[in-house]
Amino acid sequence: MTNDSSGDVRLSGISKTYGSFTAVHPLDLTVPQGSFFALLGASGCGKTTTLRMIAGLEEPTSGTVHLGDQEVTQLPPYKRPVNTVFQSYALFPHLDIFENVAFGLRRRGIRSVKKQVEDMLDLVQLGEQARKRPHQLSGGQQQRVAVARALINTPKVLLLDEPLGALDLKLRRQMQLELKRIQTEVGITFIHVTHDQEEAMTMADTVAVMNAGRVEQLGSPTDLYENPRTTFVANFLGTSNLIEAEVDNKTGGEVVVRAAGGKLVLPETRCSAPTTTGGKVLVGVRPEKITLTHADDAGEIPTARNRITGTIAATSFIGVSTQYVIDSPVCPEFEVYAQNIDRDARLVPGAGVVLHWSPAHTFGLDAAQAIDAGVEEEAAL
Repeated sequence: MTNDSSGDVRLSGISKTYGSFTAVHPLDLTVPQGSFFALLGASGCGKTTTLRMIAGLEEPTSGTVHLGDQEVTQLPPYKRPVNTVFQSYALFPHLDIFENVAFGLRRRGIRSVKKQVEDMLDLVQLGEQARKRPHQLSGGQQQRVAVARALINTPKVLLLDEPLGALDLKLRRQMQLELKRIQTEVGITFIHVTHDQEEAMTMADTVAVMNAGRVEQLGSPTDLYENPRTTFVANFLGTSNLIEAEVDNKTGGEVVVRAAGGKLVLPETRCSAPTTTGGKVLVGVRPEKITLTHADDAGEIPTARNRITGTIAATSFIGVSTQYVIDSPVCPEFEVYAQNIDRDARLVPGAGVVLHWSPAHTFGLDAAQAIDAGVEEEAAL
């Protein structure tokens, strides 16, 4: 990835309103040149509108769009150094794959296209299919043709609008890796709109999580997952157990909180909520960070760990792990994911258990937010 910022995409105060409805609130965003950037969110969050404003297909209500040093806010789409790949691919059915990819070059009056088209088809691993028509290819292959057709025009930025939405799960996963490989090889900035968290996490260097026309949080997939700063991000990206608690005291860089009569500890650096004594906080922990121990073996748990007690309400075996739902005083449906290494036959519905985890794996969020923000959005997809 280059450090030269001359190809950065910069959105400054960009917004879009339709009458009284605000699709995108004023937004500042920089996409570094050569990066794979994802706009992630549920339907109606403003991600596609943002992409269309970069493409020139939608006129911003306010703000500017810069591609490198060039302001393009007023330029029509065909004058912008960007190309867009849509979910529908929009290939020309009467042209073979070679001519579909060559189309942009021929339209620009370039006569000698053979070498460029062949190189591009090799890049997307479709050299053997050059003389087939689109209807003879699978969905994933058509998708790659659409990418090749867009990239052959050497845009500064490739915009991808839910490009894998029409593919089945297995093919989608293959194409995620394929698109990442292509982006790495060509080094062009990719901006990818998706509602699929796994897709964004797998492919992107940086993810902007959008909600109701705003960017909730921006960061690397690891950072967003491990350090969510809002309940929406905590719930929308994977699953989080959120516990309503009250700050008891602070000591040595740690915050001690009370929840349902017990005490939990978390690092002050991982708490985005105010930590004044008596203040309310939502304490969060991801299901895979938790160890489940049968109540009979509670004495073996190290004292430094956070712990709560509960009863197993349900279990679900999904191969790679077993997912447990625990009924606990601190949280009615506490989720725990245990890898299938050594399965304890006693961990069945009705069994009393202790859930314990490292304080370092605990985060704190502002309790003024809705505890279930992001849950419905994920369920609705």
